Amino acid sequence: MFCRMVGYSADELLDRTPRMLFADVDEYESVNGKMNDMMAQDGLGMMETRARHKNGQLLDIYLNASYLDPQNPSAGMVVAILDITDRKRIERASRQMELQLNQAQKLDAIGQLAGGIAHDFNNILMGIQGNASMSMMEYQPGHPQYQRMSRIEEYVKRGANLTRQLLGFAREGKYELKTLSLNDLLWKSTRFFIETHKEIEAVFSLQEDLHPVEADAGQLEQVFLNLFINAGHAMPKGGRLHIQTANVTLQEADVAVFQVKPGDYAKISVSDTGMGMDAKTLEKIFEPFFTTKSEQGGTGLGLASSYGIIRNHGGIINAYSEPGHGATFHIYLPSSEKKVEKEEDSLQDKGLLRGTGGVLLIDDEPVILELGSELLTMLGYTVYRAENKEDALSIYQKNKDRIELIILDMILRGTSGSEVLKALRAVNPEVKVLLSSGYGLQGEVQKVMEMGCIGFIQKPYNFSDFSRIVHSALNPLKRPDAL
Repeated sequence: MFCRMVGYSADELLDRTPRMLFADVDEYESVNGKMNDMMAQDGLGMMETRARHKNGQLLDIYLNASYLDPQNPSAGMVVAILDITDRKRIERASRQMELQLNQAQKLDAIGQLAGGIAHDFNNILMGIQGNASMSMMEYQPGHPQYQRMSRIEEYVKRGANLTRQLLGFAREGKYELKTLSLNDLLWKSTRFFIETHKEIEAVFSLQEDLHPVEADAGQLEQVFLNLFINAGHAMPKGGRLHIQTANVTLQEADVAVFQVKPGDYAKISVSDTGMGMDAKTLEKIFEPFFTTKSEQGGTGLGLASSYGIIRNHGGIINAYSEPGHGATFHIYLPSSEKKVEKEEDSLQDKGLLRGTGGVLLIDDEPVILELGSELLTMLGYTVYRAENKEDALSIYQKNKDRIELIILDMILRGTSGSEVLKALRAVNPEVKVLLSSGYGLQGEVQKVMEMGCIGFIQKPYNFSDFSRIVHSALNPLKRPDAL
């Protein structure tokens, strides 16, 4: 049995020392020394170590040695050797699964915190955005004050971009699903990156019949660009970016830790030839605000938001790297049986749109309530305002024949948007409601949308988008008149 375990015949082992079964002399000397020390002390030596099979494969083994005569060690010893390779493999896999589960749970907990911060920050940005927009209406574009307000709007956009990444990590980002070709999207995203990084060579290995996926093209482009930028940082003097796609089938054991469904997936792999990462860095790369590029202006949100976006699409993202050997990111997205949708060009008029009718604005942030009311009044609407559920119901019951649209904040002090919506629909099941939130179009927000809302407004919004959404809600078939 021992011969079968190590791959040698009895003749090959005859008159040979155990040293031949170890990887090197140092390892043999270490094991031999420890076993001798234990046996000298207790007459018994036990330990786990590794032996080398004849074919070069390393085996995990358990040694148990004792003297035939404890009073006379020179009489010889008996050694029992147990092959525990399979057991150790299962233990290592179990530990790895436990580590992955702990990491996933930790990232989800951080995501909930990040989502709350982003929501509150978006409300603050909404106040800044609204006041800047209202002030700009009082000046001509060439006026210095107009230009100052315009710069404030630019800073608001930068702040909104940070919160958008936080919401992406928190799996709360707004997205619009379409059936996409990942190969086409990767070509487009890579071309944009390579045009500004001439020192990096892109190599593609794309499966021609790659399964389509249902995803938000803009958010996936953000994920790909984040991975490319990360690779660029790892290859400051240039290198190779290898992009692969393939159809794969994941079994229950493959997806259990990630809490996604087994089945057919489209796999994307992005590899670089950069400096690589050590295990400590690799463990934290998806955590928000963790960055090794703080001196270069890194925010630590790129890979964090990528993690949230992929998880939000029911997918998996993980990474493998070793110092000096580059890094590889693997993404798995559920495949779709639908046909790829063709992109349609759309032209958007940026002007404010006028309208008529009664609008009830419900928000517990006084600044947002004031700015929204002022804008809606300026656009021609009759505005009713409420800061809480009780006022909202009272106003609507008294004016339901004049109120044609309600703009409802998702979170109100002491209650929720869903509770207010239920109460409003009890008064009028056909009530038109636009939901507004600093959170994205996911989770609880999506549940409220499915209760019967006709549209969604993501904070912070600019007045042009706001006027269009309101106009479309009240006049779905009418051609709008620009202000």
